[in-house]
Amino acid sequence: MGSNNAINACTHNLSQKLTQLSMAQRQGTIYRVHKHLRNVNVKAYEPEVISIGPYHRDKDNLTMMEDHKLCYLQVLLQRENENIEKYVSAIEPLEPEARKCYAEPVSLNAAEFIEMLILDGCFIIDLVRKCNMIYVRERNDPIFHMDWIVNSLQRDLILFENQIPFFILCKLFDLIEVPNQHRRLIYLLLTFFNSLFPGKVCQDIRDRSSNGIKHLLDLIHSNWNPSLDPLNFEEDVNSERKRWRFINNATELREANVKFKRIEGVPLLDLRFKDGTMLLSPLTIEDRTESLFRNLMAYEQYFGNGKTCYVTEYVMFLDCLIDSSRDVAILSRHGIIDNWLGDNEVVANMFNKLTDSIAGPRIRFVYANVFEEVNEHCNRRRNRWMAKLRRSYLNSPWAVISVLFAVVLLLLTVAQTVCSILQVTWTENITCGASDVDLAIKSQIG
Repeated sequence: MGSNNAINACTHNLSQKLTQLSMAQRQGTIYRVHKHLRNVNVKAYEPEVISIGPYHRDKDNLTMMEDHKLCYLQVLLQRENENIEKYVSAIEPLEPEARKCYAEPVSLNAAEFIEMLILDGCFIIDLVRKCNMIYVRERNDPIFHMDWIVNSLQRDLILFENQIPFFILCKLFDLIEVPNQHRRLIYLLLTFFNSLFPGKVCQDIRDRSSNGIKHLLDLIHSNWNPSLDPLNFEEDVNSERKRWRFINNATELREANVKFKRIEGVPLLDLRFKDGTMLLSPLTIEDRTESLFRNLMAYEQYFGNGKTCYVTEYVMFLDCLIDSSRDVAILSRHGIIDNWLGDNEVVANMFNKLTDSIAGPRIRFVYANVFEEVNEHCNRRRNRWMAKLRRSYLNSPWAVISVLFAVVLLLLTVAQTVCSILQVTWTENITCGASDVDLAIKSQIG
């Protein structure tokens, strides 16, 4: 009897825990970065000026922006001639669903959680509206009097841990502007973040729907997707089946007669290799670039499913190209890297560490065909000989001078040898001619 009671109790407890676990796994969309990834560069995942959501709430260095959130909400209510109850009533039914979006338990009670969603959401919406519509700004708004604050806000608002659910933004936008105009919200958000992007991204939002967007970082990531048609990402089954090999760095590729060319008007991730030339869209490296890449890659670690890890695989491609400052210098000379950091060694170190603790592609790799074409080009006999020649004999100005001197010396030696042969031949001809004359004279005398 006691045994049955224990079995029933254990079965009930485990079933309840499994149900709760499956619901949390199914609904969680906002996580903390796991320890191994965070420890590579803690600062890249930490907000500098503003906390959004519960994970970084109440940190001392972020309290300044809490007053700005209240000011923005107050001005917004006055401008729209609304009362706060309307916003609370609209968000309150969404509180349980929004709470489930966080993978970790949130200690805030319902009232505190709703207050956080309203303050954070209204601040984000009014911020991007003010960036797009100057007439909405207040003259004394300090955020738009100091460029560094806007730059830091752009960085902080896309952090993996610094998010609120996107459907909360949509609901608040319905109250602030015309309902169900979420394409306009997406347009305002992407316009606000435009200067944060290190290169051209796909910003065609004509057919864009807010359905399925998890949060701001998810929106930004979906806008980085490369154009699938030219690269055949989904249709190319060969990229899944064949074994691909990494390519050499830019210095070694150049030695193997690979050229680099900057192309304009093409999304950053749409790289090509054609007729021995690597075609790359320009990439701007500045202070916020590493944080942006790291958070996009962190997002792909949790939601990539091996199919949408475009940013991770693009960074892996750059990590192949860049081993040292020499590689950065080559790409900079061709206009592919625009280095705002100034130091090529800093850029090289950044890319060499970006993929630390990142799970890369196992079989499927979106640039597999590009890598195969590059390796095939480098393995041609002529290009291998050219690479060996440049690496062994043309790897420095002094080496080039030495080779030229050796070639000139060889040519002079050959010329001297030819002249010597010609001189000997000429002498022999003269001697033979003189002997014939002597014989003729002797025969006449005799």
